Amino acid sequence: MSKTSEISGFYKLSPEDRMKIVKEFAGLSDDEVNLVQSMGGLKLELANRMVENVIGAIPVPLGVAVNFLINGKDYLIPMAIEEPSVIAAASNAAKMARVKGGFSAHCTNPIMIGQIQVIDVKDPYGAKMSIISAKDEIIAKANDQDPILVSLGGGAKDLDVKVIDTIKGPMVITELFVDCRDAMGANAVNTMAEAIAPVVERITKGRVLLRIISNLATKRLARAKVVMDKEAIGGEEIVDGIVNAFAFASADPYRCATHNKGIMNGIIAVALATGNDTRALEAGAHAYAARTGHYSPLTTWEKNEEGDLVGTIELPIAVGLVGGATAVHPIAKISVKILGVKSALELAEVMASVGLAQNFAALRALVSEGIQRGHMKLHARNIAIMAGAKGDLIDKIASKMVEERKVRMDRAKELLKEMESEVQL
Repeated sequence: MSKTSEISGFYKLSPEDRMKIVKEFAGLSDDEVNLVQSMGGLKLELANRMVENVIGAIPVPLGVAVNFLINGKDYLIPMAIEEPSVIAAASNAAKMARVKGGFSAHCTNPIMIGQIQVIDVKDPYGAKMSIISAKDEIIAKANDQDPILVSLGGGAKDLDVKVIDTIKGPMVITELFVDCRDAMGANAVNTMAEAIAPVVERITKGRVLLRIISNLATKRLARAKVVMDKEAIGGEEIVDGIVNAFAFASADPYRCATHNKGIMNGIIAVALATGNDTRALEAGAHAYAARTGHYSPLTTWEKNEEGDLVGTIELPIAVGLVGGATAVHPIAKISVKILGVKSALELAEVMASVGLAQNFAALRALVSEGIQRGHMKLHARNIAIMAGAKGDLIDKIASKMVEERKVRMDRAKELLKEMESEVQL
């Protein structure tokens, strides 16, 4: 029997019972299960080798989104995040998506861009042509730096040159296009950029300054699509509401910032769980959203001829399965195993699908019951805990505050005092 990520009532199970399901789905060993449940798994000695000035670690809750069907394959998706309702929303959206076959996703090749800045060039446009004429020499020099990457089918593939006007005068920017295969690519690209800088400097007779990767990975795009059955999501009124909400985000950057933040809730949670660079992803996504000069949504929502909702997403997702924290952090390695992805491209496809699901869930909540309803149920539990509640009193106080629409610390303390008094009586 084939395994499925469609699991009813997963959220009702205890953490231990959830882990049993994940263990069977992903083929985790007992040691891996124990490591995940140790609430961190990162030893101080290892942390001290990962970053500077280490004094400890800060665990972030690691949950699993269920129900995801992407390109016909079932996934359980680890998500590391402190914000309530995100994982539940993604799981619910994925369940609705299954009615019409789930998500379809694909990526362009994993090409990253390395930039070499040249200043003090007397003839910038002439220098541009000279660099282009020396392309073969430059690419060969770049590929000499990483023969292993080249042997895997990656490496420097092409280059381009542009002249930009700045407040300090014209600058010649050489852009090296590197296929990074299953790596995010920062180390490989930066090394290549450093290596070819003297060549570029000699050709241009200028002065090379910066030699570094760009996080606006416009040649490394992930795309996903979903068709949401109108009846499954609550009817045509919901469809129309989401399309109108998308129109609002398209026209107004203040709304669009929150629209895109919701998308990144899902993408960054998967990135953090798998040990990928969350800051690079955020920078690239928001720069891509503003690439036309108008900050725009990373998703689109339309109504098709059948009245169903069609959603698409496109953004740069530069992630890796080799190198960095992904290859070092024990929980990140287990998260990748739970996902079952075999390439960086597949991981990017999953992340784009999660971002699309997260966006749908947020928009549906906004145009129906409002975003606070589901969010506050979980937030109320945190408030109850902060007020000092323990055990069953946490859920009782949280439910009462939601019912009253008074999710506040002072009310939580009042309810705790009342309920503790009733227990004593």
